[in-house]
Amino acid sequence: MLILLILCGAVSCIACALLLRIGRTNGRRYGQTVPQRFHTGHVPRLGGVAMMAACTAGWAWMVGSERFFEVHSQLRMAFPIGVAWWSVALIAVAGGVGEDLTHRLTAGWRLAFTLLAGAMATWLLGLSIPTLGVESLQGLWAATPWFGIALAIFAVAGLPHAFNLIDGYNGLAGIVAVICCFALAYVCLAHGDRQLAGVVLALAGATAGFLVWNYPRGLLFAGDGGAYLWGVVIAIASIQLVQRYPDVSPWFPVLLLIYPVWETVFSIWRKVMRGQSPGVADALHFHQLIYRRIVRHVFDDDEARAMLLRNNRTSPYLWGFTVLTVIPAVLFWGNTPVLMFFTALFVVSYVWAYVSIVRFKVPNWLRR
Repeated sequence: MLILLILCGAVSCIACALLLRIGRTNGRRYGQTVPQRFHTGHVPRLGGVAMMAACTAGWAWMVGSERFFEVHSQLRMAFPIGVAWWSVALIAVAGGVGEDLTHRLTAGWRLAFTLLAGAMATWLLGLSIPTLGVESLQGLWAATPWFGIALAIFAVAGLPHAFNLIDGYNGLAGIVAVICCFALAYVCLAHGDRQLAGVVLALAGATAGFLVWNYPRGLLFAGDGGAYLWGVVIAIASIQLVQRYPDVSPWFPVLLLIYPVWETVFSIWRKVMRGQSPGVADALHFHQLIYRRIVRHVFDDDEARAMLLRNNRTSPYLWGFTVLTVIPAVLFWGNTPVLMFFTALFVVSYVWAYVSIVRFKVPNWLRR
């Protein structure tokens, strides 16, 4: 597994370096006045291309290391399965990269790409959510298997947009993705499933190589392509883990991913209540409020450096928020009531924190 991590990390890091040289004009197309812009200069948004290349190399290694290099590996993956993973990821990434290159792909078209990826995943990988973890609904759920398939498509199509929503500051979404990948790999290895663990560890390695350029210097952004890659791979791995092992609660991935998921749900509700379209970008997300009202101003003669330092200081707040959900998820991955309790606790804590920040009632210790 270490070889897989090093391989994917190296490919991603090198690919990012190449993209920085040839993709400088891409950053100039990103509007200076968009509400989610919190950086100066023209930064390419092509990290997703590099990470996709690294995942391709990693998954190819899992498929062909024994056949072509005679290297014995417990991570080996059948060729059709490898092609299925690659094809589904490529569909989603293509939609994101299309927006990163042109900045003209509408939200509807991007959703269409992720929906297509979700449909392909259920067909090629046989995805279906077998249970909701609620005993009273199990009979109805078993009698209507289409519900499980539809929910799987929805999950695979929706999580990429959730990661895209939290991808606002250097290292924020990337570190969240790495944490989630390692948590999934831990539970996979606890069940002896090295193949599924290898898939998410390839993504973790690819993300680590990208983070070399993204945090703290902010030289390259993941873009929609990177966010969609994180979302699709993590969603599919989560569903397969629950499918394969009945002792893994379906609420394990829910709690593990509750931060990006609830950020998306809350954002949609907030915009609808204000009479706005959920697809309209704004600057009122949780991480943006932390940037404006908790992170102290950095005084520097160089305005760009001051903004970069504030940008970098924002992400650790959300990393800590994520760890507080990942720890109980990993500790109680098979205990549905406990997982549901911590999920509800996160929702309540999030709303309380959001309202406190909006009303300027943030504790002083958080400002230090």
